Amino acid sequence: MTPLRIAIIGGGHLGRIHARIAAGLDEVTLVAVADPVAESRDAAAAVGQTRAVSDYRELIGEIEAAIIATPTSTHHTIGAELLSSGIPLLIEKPLATHTAAADDLVNLARKQGLVLQVGHVERFNPALAWVASEVRDPKYIEATRTSGYSFRSTDIGAVLDMMIHDLDIVLALARSTVREVQALGISVLGGHEDMATARLTFASGLVANLTASRVSHQQRRTMNIFTSRAGASIDFASQQATIFKPRDDVLRRRFGVDQLTAGERAHLKDHLFTELLVQSEHQPTKINAIEEEQCDFVAAIRTGKTPRVDGAAGRDAVAVAGMILASIDDHAWDGSPAGRHGPLSMPALPIIPAADRWQEDVPPRRRAG
Repeated sequence: MTPLRIAIIGGGHLGRIHARIAAGLDEVTLVAVADPVAESRDAAAAVGQTRAVSDYRELIGEIEAAIIATPTSTHHTIGAELLSSGIPLLIEKPLATHTAAADDLVNLARKQGLVLQVGHVERFNPALAWVASEVRDPKYIEATRTSGYSFRSTDIGAVLDMMIHDLDIVLALARSTVREVQALGISVLGGHEDMATARLTFASGLVANLTASRVSHQQRRTMNIFTSRAGASIDFASQQATIFKPRDDVLRRRFGVDQLTAGERAHLKDHLFTELLVQSEHQPTKINAIEEEQCDFVAAIRTGKTPRVDGAAGRDAVAVAGMILASIDDHAWDGSPAGRHGPLSMPALPIIPAADRWQEDVPPRRRAG
C-alpha cells in the first residue's frame, strides 16, 4: 500500500517528536514540517529527514493528512483551514482553547467526512488498557499530574496543558455527564494558573478529584480508580499498573474484623494484599504511545474506523476544562465578593509600593477585601 503523505505543522518540542516518529513509520511519508520560525522548522525537519517550509498552506494539495503540534491558541485557525481543504487531522491536545472553537472543528470534520483525532496520548498507555475492563462504572477517581515548569505551552494554563489528560480519561471511564464542578487554581509564573485542583461530581455518582501542577519539584502522572468491586492504581510514566480485588466475603460484607483472634489479625496484617484485597501487578513491555497514536490515525484514515480519541472526545474534555476554569475564576480567596478572585491570588497586598511611573505597566487586579 502506498504510504500516506503527512505533514507536521509546528516545529517545537512535540512537533520534533512527531516528525521523528512519523519518519520511521513504513505506512507514512513525511512530506514536510511547517513552522514560521526558521530555527524551529529546520530543527524538526532535520529530525524527520524531510524538508522545511514556512507556511503550511504551501502543502495543501500535496499532503493527504496533517498533524498539528502548534500552540493551542492556533489550533482552531489552522485546523479549520486544513479541514476545509479536505485534509484529515491529528491535533495535539487540547483540541482548542474553548468549547465553541472545539465544536466548530468537530462539526467541520463531520461535514467534510474527515478523520479528526485529538492527541490525548495517555489513552494509548498500556497500563490504562490493562485495567480498563476492571474499572467499569467507577465511583471514585483521584489523579495527580505534576512536573517542573517547561516554559512551553505558556498560552494556556495547567488545566488545558496537563489536567486535560486526566479529564479525557475520566470522561471516557465515566460515560456520564458532569453535574457539579468545584475548583481553584493559582498563577505562579504567568497569567494562567500553574497549579489547579478540581472536584467533579457526575450524574452516575462518580466523584473525581484531579490535581495538576507545572511548578512542582516532583514528576508524577498517577491515577487511582475505585469501583464497587475492584480498584486500580496507574503510573502513566512507568506504564505500570496494579489491580486489587476484595475477597468474596469482604465484598459481601461477611468479613468481621471484630471477630478475628489476635493471631488472625497479625497474619492478615502481613497478608492484606494477598488474602483480603488480592493484588495483581502489570509491568508491560514499554511502548511508544505517540507512535501508537500515529498508527491509529493512519488506520482511521485508511479504514474509516473511528480513532480511539476522536474530535467529539476532545471537545468534551475542553468543555469540562472550561467549567473548571470558570470555577477557578469564581473562587473567592478572601471569602468576600470584593476580595481576590481567580488564579491571580498573590500577593494579597503589594510588598513594595510601586512608584507612579511604574503603574502603567502593572496589569489591573482586584483589590484585596
